[in-house]
Amino acid sequence: MTEDLISKKELLEQTGISYGQLYRWKRKNLIPEDWFIRKSSFTGQETFFPRESILTRIDRIKNMKDELSLDELADVFSPSVSNKVLTRVEMEQKHLVTPISIHLFLESGSEKEKQTFSFEEMLCIYVLDQALASGQMNREEGILLVQTFQTYYSKFQDKGCDIILTRKMGIPLFTMITTGSEVYFDTGVKEVLRLSLGTYLEQLKVKLSD
Repeated sequence: MTEDLISKKELLEQTGISYGQLYRWKRKNLIPEDWFIRKSSFTGQETFFPRESILTRIDRIKNMKDELSLDELADVFSPSVSNKVLTRVEMEQKHLVTPISIHLFLESGSEKEKQTFSFEEMLCIYVLDQALASGQMNREEGILLVQTFQTYYSKFQDKGCDIILTRKMGIPLFTMITTGSEVYFDTGVKEVLRLSLGTYLEQLKVKLSD
């Protein structure tokens, strides 16, 4: 599969940003180094970017830069988890997630009366909440999602990752992969949901900064 790329010239024209802004955001770690892809062209070497990722990121930067500093934005876009801790009451007061998702998360583990949550636990609940809200995942699959997240998320160590829900003959299976990785399924397997944990991590950091 050929990756859909956009040239630097087309990117600047389409987004209306300047060359200086683009490279300033790169220096501030708002745009990852590995998104700057050097390729040979008829004019020599030219820089390209993964089209969907870079356009989405620049749109977010432009929408958020009046409310957050560049350093704060860098933290939002970083794949590293925050050290933020909230109580169940604080999560509900901030409307981060629904009480149903908190209850299901607690039901999935051993600490059913837990009242304080780490950022990673909040991220898990937030992802669960978004998946349930999509209407494409049932309660039992929600418990599987939580168990998959808790078992494997730490193994990605600051790398972007996705959770994929598939079904074959009605039987659900969750898979976690590095963001951008290609994955191929057996015949008869249907991809139901693909959840970008990087996107949800960014959303949660923004919500917690409000």
